[in-house]
This record gives sequence, C-alpha cells and structure tokens, in this order.
Amino acid sequence: MLNLRVDDFMVELKDGAIKNVGPSNKTGSAKLFDVESAEVREFGDKRVKLVFEDDEGNEVQVALFPENVRKIASDIENLEDDSPVFE
Repeated sequence: MLNLRVDDFMVELKDGAIKNVGPSNKTGSAKLFDVESAEVREFGDKRVKLVFEDDEGNEVQVALFPENVRKIASDIENLEDDSPVFE
C-alpha cells in the first residue's frame, strides 16, 4: 500500500500536460507498507539507491550517499541487538 501526502499541492492539467499552480512551497511524504521486495544498487558515481516495491507494483526509490547508507546499516545492527522484532 502506497500512502502519499502532499501539502499545499495544486496542479493544472491542460492538454495532457501537468503544470504547477501557485507558489513552490509544496511539501510531501510517501510511505510504502507491505513491502514485498527490497533492492540495493549503485546510483551514479557517488550514491546508492534503495528500491522498495509492494505486491501491487507501487515502488519507492531513495538515493543516498554512502555515509547515510552506513548510518542506516549501523542503526539496523543496533536494532537487531535490542529489539524483539528480530527474534
């Protein structure tokens, strides 16, 4: 299940084209639940891409610099040691 939230979002659809309407102060978040597959691969010369997909074909991609990936890997290790989720 993909959950999208976009604040202050308005677009104009005209002749098949989408155009931003209003100021460019929009914010948004995406959440993907019930992930069926997760993949890690190189992205360009300096980043790592994490790709998550659910059973409905919804996909979220996140490109991170290596230091962010290392921090997440460390956080996962710490969670494995302390959380009953991994038991």
